[in-house]
Amino acid sequence: MSNFDPIMKILLLPIAWIYHIILSIRHKLYDWHLLKSKRFEMPVIGVGNLALGGTGKTPHVEYLIDLLTASYRVCVVSRGYGRKTKGFQLANASCNAETVGDEPMQYVGKFNEVMVAVDENRNRAIELMETMDRPPEVYLLDDAFQHRATQAGLNILLTAYDLLYTEDYLIPAGTLRDVRNAAKRADLIVVSKAPGDLSDEQRKLAINKLHPIRRQKVFFSSLQYEPLEAVSDAADTLDAEEADTVLLFSGIAHPQPLADQLRQQYHVEVMAFSDHHFYSKTDVEGILKRHQDMEGRKKIVVTTEKDYARIKNSPYFCQFESVPLYVAPISIHFHQQEEFNKEIIDYVREAHQHG
Repeated sequence: MSNFDPIMKILLLPIAWIYHIILSIRHKLYDWHLLKSKRFEMPVIGVGNLALGGTGKTPHVEYLIDLLTASYRVCVVSRGYGRKTKGFQLANASCNAETVGDEPMQYVGKFNEVMVAVDENRNRAIELMETMDRPPEVYLLDDAFQHRATQAGLNILLTAYDLLYTEDYLIPAGTLRDVRNAAKRADLIVVSKAPGDLSDEQRKLAINKLHPIRRQKVFFSSLQYEPLEAVSDAADTLDAEEADTVLLFSGIAHPQPLADQLRQQYHVEVMAFSDHHFYSKTDVEGILKRHQDMEGRKKIVVTTEKDYARIKNSPYFCQFESVPLYVAPISIHFHQQEEFNKEIIDYVREAHQHG
């Protein structure tokens, strides 16, 4: 949507203005305490964005999990977007994406130490977790920047380097789902998906465009692509490094960076589905046929971690055993890693001292 031509954007602006008025009224109701917001004594870190997606929120939450679980009992609280259930669910290995959502399943699959609570009412989720014999010591609110009913003690706002929120527009004229002014509630602003070789001049230019207020600190992070991981029997017999052709299928907001990364080594074809897409039998059959019809001596199929979390418990996943299927893991690298880590650890320690 950010690629709309200027004329289309102008035509859609009146709708965006109406949306802006509605959102501004909602924020004022919270500011004036007419809508209730609850603050908890224990450390609560909110991670979110103003855009509809594509800022790398999930790997940033994973970064925080990895940072904190060595010293604290950590619980990720998510609404479980796209799940077919309601109410509170404590995610575990026996769940699937339809019962708790794809992102919670990804966290459960990658981190044995983390607790993952799913509830559209995050206050209720935290209250229920607090009744446990050994309750969490830190809560991470996943995709909660707009969820003002729960007050995070530390708010982290993500914005993509190639489309900063200050240069974007509200939907439908752009990709923003909240007003730009909401960014003032952030404590830390993370410019994600920045180039790995970001120069000081580029950093200063981005910060100038963001216009952070005095108390806000701005950090930059980059995506790192890890080696492909085999997830099917056929993939165990083929070294991905020896492949020449890749079929990438994905249901994420912005698959292009992954496709570009793979193109550095392979010929790549892409099958793109909608964000948080649940794969049907027809989808799987279409992917397998596309793979079969592709040219190439050694062909493999690649998908994202989030898509794998959605499809691995599907009754149709067994059909992938005959093709070399791989997952493309990603991780986060902070350009000012020690400083960012210190901000997180200092907040958690201080919150415990005053809790």
